[in-house]
Amino acid sequence: MEKTRSRIVVGISGASGSLLAAKTVDALLNKNVGVSLIASNPARMVWQQEMSMSYGENVEEWSYDNNFEHFAIGDFKAPIASGTYPTAGMAIVPSSMATISAVAKGLSDNLIRRAADVCLKERRPLTMVPRESPLNAIHLGNMKYLATLGVTILPSDPPYYLPITTLEEVANFTAQRILVALGVTDQLPEEMQYRGPIV
Repeated sequence: MEKTRSRIVVGISGASGSLLAAKTVDALLNKNVGVSLIASNPARMVWQQEMSMSYGENVEEWSYDNNFEHFAIGDFKAPIASGTYPTAGMAIVPSSMATISAVAKGLSDNLIRRAADVCLKERRPLTMVPRESPLNAIHLGNMKYLATLGVTILPSDPPYYLPITTLEEVANFTAQRILVALGVTDQLPEEMQYRGPIV
């Protein structure tokens, strides 16, 4: 497969919702968009608990795609730690409140947070998919501040207007919303678009 010229960084924090990350990586690779993947150590543990495959097994499977690359959470020598490495943006999916707080405060103590900081300083699209409920005033304040910086805050909300019945369908929908938010595609697939009530 020919290597793509566009690339999206995907960061996976330790929040619940590993399926959201898996579907996002799949959707990007299916669009022939390069993926630079990073997962925190808690994310790997959550993945093991929630998914039918271990994180390492999924990475091995994705590695057969020439457009995929993987970096360790502590690898500050990774090219995505520098603004000179050409990427088209980043999605943090799912995003814990700790990651949202760190990015809002400019903390770059791991590669996910550093890559997010690069997106902010280089004015590249950054989409964060928060996973927490209920939200307290600190959570809301951090997300509000990130939104003022141009970050897209994209909760994984089920589209009640579609005949969706499974978590996998919700995750697929969220992945497509992330692609739209990052400018990978202009619109949702037709089957996911709201067509209004039938009268």
